[in-house]
Amino acid sequence: SFVLDTGGALAVQFPAFDETVDHVTFRRTGDGWRAEPGRKEILGDTWESDYRAMVEGLRDYLSKSGFSSVVLGLSGGIDSALVAAIAADAIGPDNVHALMLPSEYTSTASLEDAERVARNLGCRLDELSIEAPRLAVARALDPLFAGTRPDVTEENIQSRLRGLLLMAVSNKFGRMLLTTGNKSEIAVGYATIYGDMAGGYNPIKDLFKTRVFETCRWRNAHHRPWMKGPAGEVIPERVIDKPPSAELRPGQRDADTLPPYVTLDPILERLIERDLSVGEIVAEGYERATVERVFRMIRLSEWKRHQSAPGVRLTPRAFGPDWRYPIVNRWTDPT
Repeated sequence: SFVLDTGGALAVQFPAFDETVDHVTFRRTGDGWRAEPGRKEILGDTWESDYRAMVEGLRDYLSKSGFSSVVLGLSGGIDSALVAAIAADAIGPDNVHALMLPSEYTSTASLEDAERVARNLGCRLDELSIEAPRLAVARALDPLFAGTRPDVTEENIQSRLRGLLLMAVSNKFGRMLLTTGNKSEIAVGYATIYGDMAGGYNPIKDLFKTRVFETCRWRNAHHRPWMKGPAGEVIPERVIDKPPSAELRPGQRDADTLPPYVTLDPILERLIERDLSVGEIVAEGYERATVERVFRMIRLSEWKRHQSAPGVRLTPRAFGPDWRYPIVNRWTDPT
């Protein structure tokens, strides 16, 4: 909250996010009522404000929903590491239960990274392999799938098995399942419905992937009294620096399916938040084929977003109330 005087100058600035009871003095002058200069808190920068919003948003959502603990899949990747850190800061590490759900495609590095993130945060980590249920599902489907080649279907089965196991733990122990997809993935549909999208809340739903990297670095370098998690490097640099991968097939990388995030995110920002047309974005120097591809991916993923978990709003246009598009339509950008 803040108070401006009659000329529009800042007279009083209260803290962001914190409840405050304070006194503001108004004096009647010949030009009308004026606010006397008073308390002026220094607000955090955008990185701190966004991180605080994600922490407070999760804390408030859990409290009002009647949950005191969470469970999440900790893959060894950067998105789940950041969500684990946010959860630890929101409700304390003792109330965060992380599960590593490896398959034959999970690298040793990912196993090590997940263990290190959990250790750094001080939260519980259990490992539960999906290999046995994956093989059971493969055997059940074999009569129907005989003669076909493995494709994204088999990849999605792995993700959905993880979602099933995580939801089982959520149900059994009364912990809210957090989903961990960032805004870039949600925008283009790089997520498995009923799989890694399963969950009751998504703390990073409105955070683009490039901002995920920088937010992790900010959290490692800063600690505030409102954070319930430990200080220091809670997210290892190796987790931040390694190429993103869903690890659903041998040698998989996000870049095999998507444009590089340094290219993708600026296009998404222009399409979603600035509402620019394909032609306007191409005029700024972006490759037409890439922009058209991204635009098409956004349109085809609308049905997934309508079924996604809620999350805090960080940007001028978050998916949800700010983004009202029909699930399907025949219109396309003619530019």
